[in-house]
Amino acid sequence: MSSSRITRPTHAKSDQLASNVTAILISGPLLYTAVGWFADRWLDTKPWLTLLGLLLGMALSMYLVWIRYGNPGNSPGDADSSAAPKTPEGDA
Repeated sequence: MSSSRITRPTHAKSDQLASNVTAILISGPLLYTAVGWFADRWLDTKPWLTLLGLLLGMALSMYLVWIRYGNPGNSPGDADSSAAPKTPEGDA
């Protein structure tokens, strides 16, 4: 008899992570470049705000990826794990 349970491949989670990171790295610069381009047209400062928007979008999207996925070993509750091991009271 066949099982009705559907099993996902083990690499599905890493594929989802890769697609999320790619989407963030592409959409950030595109969004901020578009904002810079519209601000350039409005203020007549071509091409400076477009370039600033591109650089800002790249920096912010890399920062966002670093914050979300940068260090998978440490969770917020593991702050004390890097401290030196504690010794009993009698050891000096």
